[in-house]
Amino acid sequence: MEQQAADVLLATQTALSQASALAVQYSFSVLGAVILLVLGWALAGFTSRWAYEGLSRVHGIDETLARFFTNVLRYALLILVFITVLGQFGVQTASIIATLGAAGLAIGLALQGTLQNIAAGIMLLILRPFRVGEYIETSSVAGTVREIGLFATELKTGDGLYRLAPNSTLWNTPITNFTREPTRRNELKISVAYADDIDLAMETLMNLAKADSRVLTSPAPSVFIDSLGDGTISVALRYWAKTGDWWLVSRDMVKRVKLAFDDNPGAGPDDSDAAPEKKSNGKTAAEKPMPTRQ
Repeated sequence: MEQQAADVLLATQTALSQASALAVQYSFSVLGAVILLVLGWALAGFTSRWAYEGLSRVHGIDETLARFFTNVLRYALLILVFITVLGQFGVQTASIIATLGAAGLAIGLALQGTLQNIAAGIMLLILRPFRVGEYIETSSVAGTVREIGLFATELKTGDGLYRLAPNSTLWNTPITNFTREPTRRNELKISVAYADDIDLAMETLMNLAKADSRVLTSPAPSVFIDSLGDGTISVALRYWAKTGDWWLVSRDMVKRVKLAFDDNPGAGPDDSDAAPEKKSNGKTAAEKPMPTRQ
């Protein structure tokens, strides 16, 4: 009995000694893990703020893009800190990295369309084919840009409708920006009968362009014979105006041409009134919605 009691006492002392050693060992590990977490969290926050301030000072970097990059940097640092903490407890970090890689691949395949929109959004924010307030047109959408996000772009159409266009759709199609350049050219064509005074018709168009103060003198307006038809001659007037004035000038010019030729019937136009230039999509220049800043 005494021998058994001694064995039990010895085993208890050994267990307590081992438990005490493990407690001391893991207490240092836990303390080190807590310190790593605190320092890593602070370092990630400081680094992301520093990166955001640096990107904000770079000309041409959008705020949305700067926040996206800094958030990616912050979470990448936090993941690195988390893996380091697990390594303090003897966890095989290689298997964790492999698991995260496999999970990332699976998520990427599941969210392929979403990731395409994000990649397209980043390219749109970097290359800036359009900015907020500019009027754009693609093969599928047209309107004034209200907001450029990482996933989609918000637009307001000419008739006041809200449109949300995926960034991948915008990035993969040609984009026409109507308000990027400070000046725009317009072309107005009329049909003049062969019996009418072609020189008078051309002079009338040129005088109308020169009389409008919104028409730029450089490049100077020009009038020329565009084509010869079966019964009429097509005469074209080309002029430049500031982008902000272009829409109103084009409308006013059509009306002034009509009134001018009403006063001079012999100068033309023929059976059709003055018509703006036909665009490739079948719309005339005057049918384009007026670009407006929101």
